[in-house]
Parts: sequence; C-alpha cells; structure tokens
Amino acid sequence: MKTLNLDLGLRSYPIHIGAGILQNSELLTAHIKGSRVAVVTNDTIAPLYLDAVLRLLNKHNPLSIILPDGEKYKNLEYLNHIFSDLLGARCDRQTTLIALGGGVIGDMTGFAAACYMRGVPFIQIPTTLLAQVDSSVGGKTGVNHPLGKNMIGAFYQPQCVLIDTNTLKTLPDRELSAGIAEVVKYGLIRDSDFFAWLETNMEGLLARDSSIVTEAIYQSCKHKAEVVAEDERETGARALLNLGHTFGHAIETGMGYGVWLHGEAVATGMVMAADLSRRMGFLSDNDCWRIETLIKKARLPVRAPKKLSGMQMRELMSVDKKATAGKINLVLLEALGKAVVTSKFSDADLSATLEAMRE
Repeated sequence: MKTLNLDLGLRSYPIHIGAGILQNSELLTAHIKGSRVAVVTNDTIAPLYLDAVLRLLNKHNPLSIILPDGEKYKNLEYLNHIFSDLLGARCDRQTTLIALGGGVIGDMTGFAAACYMRGVPFIQIPTTLLAQVDSSVGGKTGVNHPLGKNMIGAFYQPQCVLIDTNTLKTLPDRELSAGIAEVVKYGLIRDSDFFAWLETNMEGLLARDSSIVTEAIYQSCKHKAEVVAEDERETGARALLNLGHTFGHAIETGMGYGVWLHGEAVATGMVMAADLSRRMGFLSDNDCWRIETLIKKARLPVRAPKKLSGMQMRELMSVDKKATAGKINLVLLEALGKAVVTSKFSDADLSATLEAMRE
C-alpha cells in the first residue's frame, strides 16, 4: 500500500492506494467518529462491493442508500433522495457518509455531507479510475444543472480516500479509458516526464498491469494533492487542473449528460486546447501530434461531435463556471508539462479550433 497526505491543516487527510484495501477494516473505521454510517452507492456497484463494505461497518449500524447509475442522475432531485433516506433513518450530525462508487457518487455524497445538518463527515471509496485519480481527491462536490455541469456544489473535504485498485478489475474498458484521460492531464499540465512515461506504458495501463496502474494512480494523486494543498478553493493554481474541461463540459452538456463519459469529453477537450495552444504559437505541430497520438492510444475520442456546431460550443463554454465577466477562461499549454489559465486568445483562433476539431 502507498499512502499520500493532502496537507490542509486541520482538514488534512490521507489517501491510501493499494490492492485489497476493502478487506482492511482499520483503514476505514479509524476515520469514523460517531456510531452511525450511511453508505451511498449505485445499482451497478452495490452488487459488487456493498456487502464487503457493510461487513467492515457492522458495528456502526450501517444504512445503505442505492441510487441509479449514471451522470443523468447527478442532480438535485436524486440528491434529495439521499437526504430523505438520512432523515427517514433519523441519522444525526455524527453520522459519517461513505461514497462507494465513481465520480457521480463521490460528488453527490460529498455535497450531501456538506449540506446535511450543515455538515457531517464523509469518506471517499472511489471504484473507477477517473474517481481514483481525480474527483475523489480535493473536496470538489456538487451536482449538475440542465444549463451547466457541476454548477451547484461546495468545497468539502473527506476524512480520507481509500483507493482499492482491485475494483478496477470489474471496470468496463470504456470507463477505464475515460479515467486515463485525467491521468494524461497531469502529465500535460505539470510533468512532461510523466507524460513520456505514459507514452511508454500506455499498453500496460490498458492491460491493467498492477504495478503500472498503481504507479499511474499514485503519481496522479500526488500531483492533485500538491495542487489542492496550494490552492484549495481554486483561486489560482488549482484552475490548471481544468485542462480540457471547459471544452469537455460543453460537449457533455450539449450532447446530454451521460451520452459522452466525462473522461471522453475531457480527452477531446485537451486535444482542442492543444490545437488552440498551437494556433497561439505555444505548441509545435509535433507536440500536438504526441498529445493526440497518446489520447488515441488510450482509446479515447479526439474530435468533438459534428452534431454540436462551433457556435453552440462557444455558447455552452460561455456559461462555464470558470467564465468571468462574460469572458471565457481556458487552460492552455505553453509547453508539454506547463499550463496557463488565460482569456487572451483571439476569437478567430478559438473559432478555428471549434470548427476544425469536430468529426
């Protein structure tokens, strides 16, 4: 097992990474202070891992809350189902919520924990690669709105993150690739050596080689923890973690939540960001080729859907939560391993990218 610590003073917490963590009751129960827990999961994950987690929690009178699986259920209506179950079971403010699932479950459970009785503790047990390397770490929680993704939420840190790499054995190939998009992101924004490592080890990552998967998760979480420790509430450096996300969120919203997986949309968004960076003179043609080649190797899309026009994409990007005073802010690449947040790009270059990078 490998352990990282996200340093946030009194809100600091460990991130444990390893195979078989869900068999270790002490790692989980050490972070439960009250006598009651509620495990929030979905109807895909529940048959696979819920019983194993409940066995670890049998002394804590566990409540199970099972939601339908999918991004389209990440909304206020289904968030309210969590509150109704908690209130119906008379859960008090000492109750610990446990998120068992992917990014949707983690985001919704964290937001529920932030709101229920004005804040109760919660623990992340991410079961998808995307959640393990990104959404479970850093305290971003929330739900979607028909007009925009993740527009309603809160910054609320977990007590700990438990990453059992064995859960990836049951992860569909498409979901695995979607998670790899966020892994590639860290190489692009912070670590060109890690990007090169991924170029060499992508086949092993897709084959779920245990040592390669563990190293990819560890490196990703290390980068995420360092950034969040520096900028918890995204007033500066943390915004760099949104490489490809403004383009990607526009695709997800425009196509309907769940049609494209989040990681698929982000992958295409990173290729689009690279193309705009090239038009601005930051990246070379070869840099863009390497980025697109690696993302294709990860079995991810590299073009936005033809169904969305450039004008539609621009309109959706303008309501992204990172927009300020009507200006779109984008994370672009000054070089491989070096990113910048900027609104200083020409409308002509953005339009050219939006038109050229569609199927």
